[in-house]
Order: sequence, then C-alpha cells, then structure tokens
Amino acid sequence: MHNPDLVTLMADVQQGDERAFAELYDALSGLVFGTVKRVLRDQAMSEEVTQEVFVELWRTAARFDPERASISTWAVTLARRRAVDRVRREQSQRDRIERAGQRRPEEASTPDDAAVSSFEAERVHRAVADLPDDQRTVIEMAFIQGDSHAVIAERLDLPLGTVKSRVRGGLKKLSGTLGGER
Repeated sequence: MHNPDLVTLMADVQQGDERAFAELYDALSGLVFGTVKRVLRDQAMSEEVTQEVFVELWRTAARFDPERASISTWAVTLARRRAVDRVRREQSQRDRIERAGQRRPEEASTPDDAAVSSFEAERVHRAVADLPDDQRTVIEMAFIQGDSHAVIAERLDLPLGTVKSRVRGGLKKLSGTLGGER
C-alpha cells in the first residue's frame, strides 16, 4: 500500500529537505499532471495547476498523515481539488463577464439596480477596452460574439493553444481589474 521510498522522501520533505522534495516531485509529477489534465483537458492550464499542487504539497507537508492515506493518494486528492477549483474559477469568470455584458439597465428591478447595472456594464466595457489588442480581440470573440476557441483560432489563423492562453490571460487581467479572484 505505501511505497517505502515515498514514505521516506515525505518524512524528509516534512523536515524541509528540498532535495527530497525534488525527488518526490520526480516520482509524483506524472501522476499529478495526468490527474489534473483529465479534469482540465488544457495542457498549459494543467501544467500551471500541477505546479500549484506541488507548492501546496510543500507548504502543507507537515499535515500529511501516512495513517490516513498513501502519499500518492494524498497528491491525487490535492490535484483533483485544485483542478476542480480551477474549472469553477474559470467558469465563474466567464459567467461574470457574460452577465455584465448582457444585463441591460432597463432589465433591473429598481432605479438603484439600474444605476448599478449600468455602472457595472461600463466598468466591464472599460476594462475590456484596456486589454492589450490580442487579448481584447479573443475576449470579445469568445464572450460577446460567442465563438468557440477553435473558431477563433481558425478565424485569426492562430494555434488553438495561443487563443486559449490569450483568453486565460485576458480573463486574469479582467478579474484583477474588476476586483475578482486572483
């Protein structure tokens, strides 16, 4: 059940041994990345989340209890949680942008709601306008025109990964500008 080498490595990691952490990373990175990639299906995002998982593993190593789970089970659990959190965060950002772009002041139930809605829509429009051209273009195509990433890639003659990276970067900047998460 428990791999003795991983148990020893983890005990060393719990003592702050960076060499042991590097070995633990080598032993588990394929498993963690595969777990994350099955949830996210995006190479670049999966690589980012895999790194986040290992940062969390390092930070929380002292909390690992070999009586409760194997090290690989613990790492996979962290990976799944991080990947699902990323999916939820990305969806939440898309939903916020979509809602802010679609809601019209006249649809609000009170004059105060109308003012807030109008203000929010203006903030979103300004934030989108302030994005670098490459990010603004893909954000507008994806969230205003409703084009899929594949369609955007085809229309702009760009690799799909580039489109996804630009959308992700644009969403991250918008989130920061509009006061969202991270």
